[in-house]
Amino acid sequence: MSAAPVNPDDIPPEVKDGVVASILGGLAMTARLLLSTEPVSFGWVVRRVLAAAITAALVGYAVQDHIQSTGLKMAAVGASGYAAPECLDYLLKWLKAKGEAEVAKVSKGVKRAAGKAKPKARR
Repeated sequence: MSAAPVNPDDIPPEVKDGVVASILGGLAMTARLLLSTEPVSFGWVVRRVLAAAITAALVGYAVQDHIQSTGLKMAAVGASGYAAPECLDYLLKWLKAKGEAEVAKVSKGVKRAAGKAKPKARR
């Protein structure tokens, strides 16, 4: 037995829009990487294209009811896919800095507590 073919009319329009937005964002990043002359690894490329696709899908959902022009929607989705890696890098650096600051606060408190002498008992 073979699986029944998928009827495109059965797919919800939200899913179709998300897939189209992801493809547009991924293609925008692919074009950007193809135009780049800097050597990169395969994992780096996959991470960037996935970040662009996910960001573009989210932006596509966000602008769906706010932008009526199809061309402008595509431009917004493509631009978000193009800028996604820099935004992702910034977000990761910000989260890492916040995490390191919290660890430093906790470490400083632990060192300070460990360095204190026990209070002497009063007689």
